[in-house]
Amino acid sequence: MLMGPTIEGLRELKCTVMARSLEEQRTSTLYDGLAFEERLGLLVDQELCERKNRRLRRLLQLAKLRCDAVIENVDFSAHRGLDRSTVLSLAESHWVTSHHNVLVTGPTGVGKTYVACALANAAIRHGHPALYVRAPRLFEDLAIARADGRLAKLMASLGRVEVLVVDDLFIRPCDTQQAADLLEVVEDRHQLRATIAASQLPVAHWHESIGDATIADAILDRLLQHAHRIALEGESLRRQSSAPTTRRSRSEETKNQSQTDSEKEVKSGDR
Repeated sequence: MLMGPTIEGLRELKCTVMARSLEEQRTSTLYDGLAFEERLGLLVDQELCERKNRRLRRLLQLAKLRCDAVIENVDFSAHRGLDRSTVLSLAESHWVTSHHNVLVTGPTGVGKTYVACALANAAIRHGHPALYVRAPRLFEDLAIARADGRLAKLMASLGRVEVLVVDDLFIRPCDTQQAADLLEVVEDRHQLRATIAASQLPVAHWHESIGDATIADAILDRLLQHAHRIALEGESLRRQSSAPTTRRSRSEETKNQSQTDSEKEVKSGDR
């Protein structure tokens, strides 16, 4: 059988990995002992694996996640109220298919963005497209889109994303227009898509940050329904990471001071 036309046909069908693998099977003796069905199965598996990897790379690129966070690297040893079983359960991404929300709150530096991006990364690996946005930039983009007539198109695109990550939500109080825009985003996604919201403010203070009481009620009613909450606490991890340097500096200062005192004693004895 002529393999050349078969390989070219696979390339025309855009099965480039199968074509390359078939070429390898033809020139290698490693596959001589395999039956036809086994060799064909290997070709199909390699093509499917490459296509899945390509789609994953494309989804990660489109998601624009703030950091390269993965669930496997989440630190559960730090005392910050992060429950391992809860996070690992959310990493299965059943909440995405159920169109639930995840609310991550806590003071600055405790890892809210990392956890939110890790959950979004897990959702992407389960085949769900995601998008990361910061709330201040989101409001700016919506204002610009309103001015140049793209608002409906932008709202529609936000509504289609399976997992929308809104970081730094309520980092400053919303004005009336921002509150109304946020309500539209939340309303378009309610019980249709999944949302991750990360905020320094505890959920109990979200209402007052929105300003307009009526709009606040509507937003929170939609965000809090079927919401999984992760409330982080503790000191900033950034400060903790810089602490060893500070301790070394103090130790060096103590050592230098001791050397200075010793030199003074020697000089005094000489006199």
